[in-house]
Order: sequence, then structure tokens, then C-alpha cells
Amino acid sequence: MAYLGIDLGTSGLKALLIDADGTPVGTADRTYTTQHPHPGWSEQDPAAWTDALDAVMSDLRAQHPAFAVIKGIGVSGHMHGATLLDAEDRVLRPCILWNDTRAFAEAAALDGMDGVREISGNIVFPGFTAPKLEWVARHEPQTFARVAKVLLPAAYLNLHLSGEHVTDMSDAAGTAWLDVGTRKWSERLLDASGMRADQMPRLVEGSDEAGTLRPELATRWGLGPNVIIAGGAGDNAAAACGIGALVEGQGFVSIGTSGVLLTARDGYCPKPETALHTFCHAVPDRWYQMGVMLSASDSLSWLARLTGSSPSQLTGALGDRVLPPGPVSFLPYLSGERTPHNDADIRGAFTGIGTQTTRDDMTRAVLEGVAFGLRDSAEAIRATGGTVDRLWAIGGGAASDYWLRLIATVLNVTLDVPSGTAFGAALGAARLGMAAATGAPIKDIMTPPDAHATFEPETDLQLAFEDAYAMFRKSYPAIKSIRNK
Repeated sequence: MAYLGIDLGTSGLKALLIDADGTPVGTADRTYTTQHPHPGWSEQDPAAWTDALDAVMSDLRAQHPAFAVIKGIGVSGHMHGATLLDAEDRVLRPCILWNDTRAFAEAAALDGMDGVREISGNIVFPGFTAPKLEWVARHEPQTFARVAKVLLPAAYLNLHLSGEHVTDMSDAAGTAWLDVGTRKWSERLLDASGMRADQMPRLVEGSDEAGTLRPELATRWGLGPNVIIAGGAGDNAAAACGIGALVEGQGFVSIGTSGVLLTARDGYCPKPETALHTFCHAVPDRWYQMGVMLSASDSLSWLARLTGSSPSQLTGALGDRVLPPGPVSFLPYLSGERTPHNDADIRGAFTGIGTQTTRDDMTRAVLEGVAFGLRDSAEAIRATGGTVDRLWAIGGGAASDYWLRLIATVLNVTLDVPSGTAFGAALGAARLGMAAATGAPIKDIMTPPDAHATFEPETDLQLAFEDAYAMFRKSYPAIKSIRNK
């Protein structure tokens, strides 16, 4: 038997085939484009997703004999997107993506309504699904009047695969329509944005069976009957499944273009004023909390472009030993900030620059600023009673040992770097497909990887970085005050 994980990303689709032991067998991927017809808009044609899926299925079928014995499929996808369907399941307009900011006014209005944060457990951000539908109702009323179903991107692929309107709890938690504590659609939240329960997909747990593969697709792809489609997951919940972060205190820090710090929670402990996301996990009776900073490795890439260097050249010049806080400080708000400020307008800054400032000083400042931004998320999670003691480190920034030692020191956590590369959302989705198809215990399927490196805090530098972090926390209100003048 084999199982397939499909990761529907913002820039492309990746499929990962695993065997009955959960060992990766092969991968295939395709890219597609995003349209930006106006500033702040971000849209995709769902047909691009299904075309990419057909292509990767053909690749896997041609290259891997195990493909023919697939028994379960799981889908993870980028969250919050609004795919609007009519009564015949025809797409009414391009999907409005998670990073589309046009609905900022609608989001603010919803966020200010009594009970919305309390039920959803979250601030209503402009990227969430509910304000997007408010925007469509206001600006495209003829389209809004024809909406029979609203599907998230992963749910749209579930529909394509199974013919079922179904989504999992983790993805639904990012709509601002779900009562995240009870894991049910909320009539109060739906009413707040002019929606109805019949326009929502059926809710299942990500590890449960959502349907079976449509016979015409099974025939086209050379698969047998009764291939199980799992509920699937939002991308970060799937990544947590892929790295085995399921119970209290397990989690990861992802140092990608943006920065994510995620920890699993055994209970529901929302604290929306921190700008943390508190979402259902992809497995039953579990939740997760996630802090997000918008410019993590993107800050280093920005400095690399300015200096005509590569990110690895910048970090490599610092050596291996973590240096004390440097004379230059950096606020990593190049694109605004999510956790803990929820401020789309704030922008970054260097302070302490002088004629003696070197490229290395600026590199250290950027690495430290990003580490302090991740510390903000760690402190927000700790404020809810969460544990942040040991995390997996993933993403492009995890290639820098210097940066990992620095982050471990600033956050006062142990960081483990996983072996191999197949531990992300696609693996998590495949594991959800295995769980749905076999009914095997989740704890036996979603195990952590081996670690090929571990980074402990540099205890002799912690006091100095505590002082530097305290100064960093004072910088945000000062910069905000300057921008507001």
C-alpha cells in the first residue's frame, strides 16, 4: 500500500508518495502564477490547481510503481482563500488568496463586533475568509448573489477528488466563521458577515475519511477503487503533522520568507489580543497556536540585495560563534507586522548606524531583529500558558548555524534541525491520508523525524540579549509614533 500527500502552495503544488511504513518514495511538483490585478489584490484561477494536480499524478504514475497501490490521499493547502461556487459547482471568480488585503475595512468592522473574537478565538485579519465575502457582497453583488458554496483551496481540491463539499477543522478555523472551541460552524459568526450554514462545506477532522476518489479520476490515473480521501489540513497544521507536533509543547519555528512559531495545545486557550492565531489542529481534540512575523528570511534577502551579496555570504562572514548584541539595531517590519502588533502600516528601521558601521554590523542587526520578532511570538504563546522549551527549526533560515544559535539564545529554547527534507506539509498530508485509510493510531503515524543537529542557548550571552530584547520592545511604539506624525 501507498499514500499520497498533496500540498497546494501559493506558488505551486507538490505531491509526496509514501509507502506503508511512511517512508518517502517520490515527489513531483508544478508551479503556477498569482494574479495581482490591483494593488493589494492576490488571486488564482482554481483551474491552475487541478491542472497542476493532473500533471504531478502523471509524473508519479510514470516514475513510481507504488503509485498504483495508493489507498489514501490527503490534501493540505494555503489557508483563508475564498473559492466561490454556484449551485452547479462552477467557479464564479478567481480565488481571493490569504495574502490579499483588499478587505481591510470589512475585517476591521467584523473584528469590532461583539462576540466575534470570543467565538472565533482570533482577531479578524484582512486575509481571513469572512471579510473577503463581505467585500464581494459590497463590490460584486451579482457574484455574491450566486454563491452556493464557499470552499477553501484545499477543500476545492477535496471536491475535485471526491465530489464532496468538505473541509477539515484546521482549515475552517481560519475563516472567522468557525467556533474554534467547539469545532462547529457558528451561526453568530455567519450572520455577522451575511452568510448561511448551507453555504459552508461539511466539517470533518483532518485524519478522518472525507470521501472516496471519484471513479473517473481513479480510471484516468490508473488507481484502484475505494481510494480514501482524508479531511486534510491547512498548511501549517499539516506541517505540524509532518514533523510530529501533536501534543502540548511540541512545535516548530519556521524561518522562511515569513517567520512562524507554532506549538500544539492539548486544550483551547485563545488570547486574540496578542495577535496569535489559535486554530484547531488537524487531529481530534487538539489545537495549535501560531505567531507570525511577516519578514523573517525576507529581511536577510532584502539586505543581501542591497549589498550585492547572497544571504549565505552575509551569514557566513560572521563565523560560527554567536557575538553579543551589536551596535546597530534593526526592526524587521519591512511589510508590516502580524504578531504581536497586528499593524499593516508599520515599517522597519535601522538605528545606531554611524560612519564606522560595516556590512557585518548590519547583518548582525538583521539576524537579531528577526530573532527578537520570533521572541515576541514565543512570549505571546507563553502568556496563554503554552510551553516553548524545545522546537524543530525548519525553513531556509535554518541553513545558518549562526542564526539558529542566536535564535536558541534569544528565545531560550533548544532547537533541533530535522534530518532529510520530507518533513513538511506534504508529508503531513500523506500521513493524514494514511490515518483516514487505515484507522491506525495517530500517534503511531505522526512521529517526529531524527535530528541531525541540535542548538542550545548560549547561556553566557543570555543576559545581554535580554537587555537588547527589552530595548527592541521599546522601539515599536517609538517608530509608530514617528509614522503617525
